[in-house]
Amino acid sequence: MPPRYVRPENERPEINHLDNDGPIHIPVIDLGGLEGQDRQETLRKISDACKNWGFFQVLNHGVPVNLIRRTREVGRQFFSLPLEEKQVYANSPKTYEGYGSRLGIEKGAILDWGDYFFQHFLPLNLKDVNKWPAKPTAYRETMDEYSQQINKLCRLLMGVFSTNLGLEEGYLQEAFGGEDIGQCLRTNYYPKCPQPHMTFGLSPHSDPGGITVLLPDEAVQGLQVLKDGRWVTVDPLPNAFIVNIGDQLQILSNGIYKSVEHRVVGNSQRDRLSFAMFYNPNGDKVLSPAKQLVDEDSPPLYAPMTFNEYRLFIRKRGPLGKSQMKSITKTN
Repeated sequence: MPPRYVRPENERPEINHLDNDGPIHIPVIDLGGLEGQDRQETLRKISDACKNWGFFQVLNHGVPVNLIRRTREVGRQFFSLPLEEKQVYANSPKTYEGYGSRLGIEKGAILDWGDYFFQHFLPLNLKDVNKWPAKPTAYRETMDEYSQQINKLCRLLMGVFSTNLGLEEGYLQEAFGGEDIGQCLRTNYYPKCPQPHMTFGLSPHSDPGGITVLLPDEAVQGLQVLKDGRWVTVDPLPNAFIVNIGDQLQILSNGIYKSVEHRVVGNSQRDRLSFAMFYNPNGDKVLSPAKQLVDEDSPPLYAPMTFNEYRLFIRKRGPLGKSQMKSITKTN
């Protein structure tokens, strides 16, 4: 194991001591229940998941299974290319966009055992398909179609989240910027790791943005969610998405919804591929707790801040648990 990937002993994952109290699972929600007589029960399940877990899997989400298959195929084909072909799309040390392996630009930081390809879809002025892989030939068209389908899913969820908070259905979407929001994808490739107990595929963190929709690797587990002080390994269901709440929704909901710490552990036997789509606020919008959720008994928990200001922390330092959320939490 190269030294720059090795974690101090007190920070290493305890691979052999996970779920030793018996298996527990993140909630699974059938979004088909939003139509018809099961709507109220489905809304309740989503609300409970947002408040108590910050994570849930969704079925009947409307994204075609054929598109999911094609997305996985082009992603794996890209990461199977020779290194010199992937490095044509290498990102600079100061930007995520493109092919890379380092999150954050702090010198001397310990690296995670994984590579990624990062690309923008929204706002349109950041979308540049010429920066996307030309090989495989179906990559650009497939990813563009995939992004549009996940956008529809995120808009549906934003309306559900608003309704469950007692807000107007369009409140959270407007708070994010209406039509002028951000959407980007990080395709994660985790090679086989010779000593997975000494490093992470992705260090513990909460997502800085709004909603993350993850298409996981169905064949290899790796994602773990922190629940009641215990790391829970997520068992992906076929053709399901894993949805998690980001920091900005915790802020807007004044702490009612939880952005939860999660991490990725390595595997010594198999590599792993996943696709994390981030649905984010406009970078210049100032976000703070919704006024309707603030009163004398529930004062605002977080200081106002633009998303650009907020995510600068992670872009400089990389994933560091919940340290950024803690830094903007008010002490009343």
